[in-house]
Amino acid sequence: MLAVGIPRDAKCILYLKTTIRMARKKSSVLDDLVDIAAQLPWKAGVGLAVVAYFILHYFATRVPLTMNPAELKALGKTVGDSVTHGVGTMLASVLQYIVPLAFLVGAFISFSRQRRQSELHAQVATDPAADALEKMSWREFEGLVAETFRRQGYRVVERGGDGPDGGVDLELHMGSDKYLVQCKQWKSHKVGVATVRELYGVMTAERAVGAFVVASGAFTDEAKSFADGRAIKLFDARKLRSMIGQVPSPITAPEQTMPACPKCGSEMVRRTAKKGANAGNQFWGCSRFPSCTGIRS
Repeated sequence: MLAVGIPRDAKCILYLKTTIRMARKKSSVLDDLVDIAAQLPWKAGVGLAVVAYFILHYFATRVPLTMNPAELKALGKTVGDSVTHGVGTMLASVLQYIVPLAFLVGAFISFSRQRRQSELHAQVATDPAADALEKMSWREFEGLVAETFRRQGYRVVERGGDGPDGGVDLELHMGSDKYLVQCKQWKSHKVGVATVRELYGVMTAERAVGAFVVASGAFTDEAKSFADGRAIKLFDARKLRSMIGQVPSPITAPEQTMPACPKCGSEMVRRTAKKGANAGNQFWGCSRFPSCTGIRS
């Protein structure tokens, strides 16, 4: 039976978040910085903390401007410039510690979540129960899917939907290509065509190469028919369990799905360059050519 315990790092996360809240008053900007870093891979959050510190430290250690009007005039400055310079330096001297700390808290949350997802992935991989996917909450299911794609070589950004039934949950990157993922942890009915059609529309609007709908159950025939031939893949419980149990190996993005045109969103076809410096090389060209000239390498 699948069992997911209370995270061991919960107290540490709570303590760090409390520290951040004590450093601010009524502003939610620092909470936003924590959330941004928490959605990114934890190494990216650490990188943001380092960059933020050095930038703010530079402004915090600037030589103060004089308040002498004659000297300021010679420098092409005013008293107002001197005051603004001083206030900026003072703010930077405080923020050079608070902003990096916010990013580090987010990075710690991201690291802890990724570790829990890895543990969940291992539990599901060794759980023979057919309904193992249905036992977990929708948040756990989303985390499991994130870890599964991460092990397939994708860089995963957890965007998070509006709940168990809405929004793009994951954003995948393979090189310069972007994919969107929606997770459906539905226990009572199949995923219908409306869900697949909606995600396909978002994929086209965001000019993503392709998209995935991953379900803990199954899909209707109408949903499968709509996805057939389009740059969108449907992963039911059987396919997901197969991915979880297989040996991780990198997936080449163009072979994973047929990409969508970056200009119009139409399907693309494989073509071979006949002239120029790239003669003989293959590329993806828009199926609506010559009315649309969108290409992908």
